[in-house]
Amino acid sequence: MVHIGYTMMTEQAGPRDLVDHLVGAERAGFDFSVISDHYFPWLDSQGHAPYAWSVLGAAAQATDRIPLMTYVTCPTFRYHPAVVAQKAATMQLLSGGRFRLGLGSGENLNEHVVGAGWPAPHVRLEMLEEAVDIIRSLFEGGTVTHHGTHFDVDNARLWDLPEQPPPIGIAASGPRSCELAGQYGDLLVAVEPNRGLVDAFAAHGGSGKPCVGQLALCYDTDRDAALARAHDQFRWAAGGWEVNAELPGPAGFAGATQHTRPEDLTDAIPCGDDVDAVVEAVRGYTDAGFTDVAVVQIGGDHQEPFLEWAESKLLPALREL
Repeated sequence: MVHIGYTMMTEQAGPRDLVDHLVGAERAGFDFSVISDHYFPWLDSQGHAPYAWSVLGAAAQATDRIPLMTYVTCPTFRYHPAVVAQKAATMQLLSGGRFRLGLGSGENLNEHVVGAGWPAPHVRLEMLEEAVDIIRSLFEGGTVTHHGTHFDVDNARLWDLPEQPPPIGIAASGPRSCELAGQYGDLLVAVEPNRGLVDAFAAHGGSGKPCVGQLALCYDTDRDAALARAHDQFRWAAGGWEVNAELPGPAGFAGATQHTRPEDLTDAIPCGDDVDAVVEAVRGYTDAGFTDVAVVQIGGDHQEPFLEWAESKLLPALREL
């Protein structure tokens, strides 16, 4: 049975609301949760970008059961990998073992703020590989000193370590990132129902490990209103990951999507209150081999009615998958 997750999307709600929404998601019966880790929203209309790790700490204390996960954190620009290791270990302790650390090579949108430039994709993956190695070394305990191609660590040690370190998920969108995920990750993270990603992950050591996908939807009893909201806040998703990783700010995404029409989103984002449409979209992930799917309800002001609908109709239907 597929596990269905809830997304705390930091780009569309403030920190207190995100925690309140997660409490509602736990009550509704979601199996797990994920949180985006952004410095900017994709578009100005989304309007938010609180610090995800503070939200996670509050969420761990406000909930009892629901697992937590970053989806995803970039451990190479805004954050040094030694700091990410410390944050993740602390989150595992605060949550009582409910935390998974999702990592990725990042987007220019969020990482440009530290002024380190934005290298080519193969360099970003080299940096991610080295960062994961540092994080895993620190999770093992003891003192770590590292002088690598991209990072230096001087006499670092995690003084508060959980008995079981958080599992590490690695985001993948192509052959090299799948190889890295299979070799270094405990789970695969992806944003498209691509069987090739799952197979490549398995071929490089990920066989039998969880694969976590994500699906955007826009619930509303008025389908036209849902489609308009999806277009207003989520039309950036039509750009594809190769484009989305490169643009430096909301203005760039607004310009890149100025010709995107609401009807261009209908195949990618279920809009309205058709349960079957969401079930079929999730089935695309399960047929591709994904074990976990986190849904994103578009619109920070539209979470409560979505959670009521999810509890009464959507989640029971998805349990049949």
